[in-house]
Amino acid sequence: MKPSERLLSLDVFRGITIMGMILVNNPGTWSAIYPQLEHAEWHGCTFTDLIFPFFLFIVGVAISYSLSKRKAQGGDMKSLYLNIFRRTIILFGLGLILAGFPFGLLFGHEFSWSTIRIPGVLQRIAIVYMIASILFLTTNTKFQYWFTGAILIIYTMLMSLVPVPEVGYANFEPGTNLSAWIDRLVLGNHLWSGTKLWDPEGVLSTIPAIGSAMLGIFTGNLLRSEKDPTTKTVWLYVLGSVLMVAGWGWSFWFPLNKNIWTSSYVLWTAGLALNFLAFCYWFIDVKKVTWWIKPFQVYGMNAITVFFLSGIVGRIMYMVKWNGADGSVVTIKSYLFDNFFLSWLEPINASLAWAVVYILIWLGLMWILYAKKIFIKV
Repeated sequence: MKPSERLLSLDVFRGITIMGMILVNNPGTWSAIYPQLEHAEWHGCTFTDLIFPFFLFIVGVAISYSLSKRKAQGGDMKSLYLNIFRRTIILFGLGLILAGFPFGLLFGHEFSWSTIRIPGVLQRIAIVYMIASILFLTTNTKFQYWFTGAILIIYTMLMSLVPVPEVGYANFEPGTNLSAWIDRLVLGNHLWSGTKLWDPEGVLSTIPAIGSAMLGIFTGNLLRSEKDPTTKTVWLYVLGSVLMVAGWGWSFWFPLNKNIWTSSYVLWTAGLALNFLAFCYWFIDVKKVTWWIKPFQVYGMNAITVFFLSGIVGRIMYMVKWNGADGSVVTIKSYLFDNFFLSWLEPINASLAWAVVYILIWLGLMWILYAKKIFIKV
């Protein structure tokens, strides 16, 4: 394929990743989940912990393709930067809407601007996208290599050597590490409600997350090069394996950890992403084995849209409530789950089945948009 051609494997990879996000974010019940469909309790890396860094890696690959094409067309750079800032603001705003919806206006929802969560998945994507895009446009590749290495090393040094105020020593433990302290200092009450002590998409840990996107940019540069497809595939596998080994080795000092987005976690997950993209690239773009890709392509072409809307609908199903015959509180979700899934499946399988059906429902809706060639670009 020509370097300028659309990378179908990237659309498929994006679609698989978004499906994974919806799968792990929407179990039938949080009390019955297969271990790999939950985040690691602290240190460690499950299937669920791969999804977000995979998406940031994909963002980086897409930056390499889209912005290099815009630069080559010789368009107005001012309008290009304005478009980057516009997209950043929209993504961040959508994240805030997800965090606050329905803002106390419906379903008896309790809401306060004083405690709304400011960080989040879409907010981190927005910030990482903006910084990585500006770096791609304003610096050369050599600087980008040095920058990526530097932020991962400096972050490791900060987390492992700087004594945490009020604690007195450096550590990687929940709530007492440097990243958590900075989250409380900067964000105050605007933290994830699950802990109120730190945010998994917090301030300091966003810095190494930029590295996840930069490694995606380097991958995009390789795929856009004039190398033949076989050579590209081999390099993807080799570099992916090198990153995995490097991440594994680094983890003995700075453990794999999504909550604080450790440097070892960046390399480990990027290495896995490279290997998976190599697989997709070889079979989809090179060998043209595409009979199986359509559902993932449908998801991948409206990725942010389906992520956002599935999150909003998921919240509504929790919020609409009524009293059952026995006086218990019933929600739309609990009614559907109890009657159509839990009534004939074991809890853990019912929980998984709910998530799979939810994915399929959104696949049908996104297929309508795909068939009408409606692609909502954020």
